[in-house]
Amino acid sequence: MMKKGVWLLALTVLAGCAGMGGGASSGDSMSGPVVETEARSRAKVFTELGFAYFNRSQMKVALDEARKAIAIDSRYGPAYHLLGLIYMELEEDRLAEENFRKAIGIDRADSDAHNSYGWFLCTRGRHGEGLVQFTEAMRNPLYDKPELAMANSGLCSERKGDLRQAEAYYNKALKLAPNAPLPTIKLANLHFRNGNLNEAQRLLTRHQQISPPTAEALWLGLRIERKLGDRAQEAVYNQQLRRHFPEAPETQLLLRGQYE
Repeated sequence: MMKKGVWLLALTVLAGCAGMGGGASSGDSMSGPVVETEARSRAKVFTELGFAYFNRSQMKVALDEARKAIAIDSRYGPAYHLLGLIYMELEEDRLAEENFRKAIGIDRADSDAHNSYGWFLCTRGRHGEGLVQFTEAMRNPLYDKPELAMANSGLCSERKGDLRQAEAYYNKALKLAPNAPLPTIKLANLHFRNGNLNEAQRLLTRHQQISPPTAEALWLGLRIERKLGDRAQEAVYNQQLRRHFPEAPETQLLLRGQYE
């Protein structure tokens, strides 16, 4: 099963789990202005509860809430988006894809659903299809989180092995949202991999200004200082990583001495 921490990192809850409809209507995209009925209001409440349970990794309860929402209003797209996320987490891929497609079919302007579906496709090795979904997410002029889809495009490009394209996406994400932590640290990592230590260090410093410490950032800082020969600062990062993130994959790499 996908580790929840990875999911949250990749989406910065990039799926916009709390967002209903990506800045567009949460009803049928072709039906004009939506008048919220009592049934729609109740479905929305159950769906929001479901997202809350999903974010706490309580999948069974989240699933129950999503099903209640759909039983009340079978045309409420965000409930299917929630089901897609749940089944993705449970590695029920057929059901995940089916529900993401239902959400998008109901509301083609639901950028959050496009974003989540795109990440699902990328994590299943369908990188090209995933990138198309992120583009669809950004196509909506009312989408209030375009930098998230742009950062996801960078992550997907990295998985695909296209580091140049990934760098371009991260830079575009930072133009849209200069204080976005995810593209900042990912871009810093890319510069480190390319041997651009000063730029990696600059971006890491920026990340430290806008985000609490993460295992990824501390591990990057440790390796930068190791290459620069600053043993004192390397030791500081070493201590912080061990103390605050003892179970993190980065800490395990440290303990095994795998710095590259």
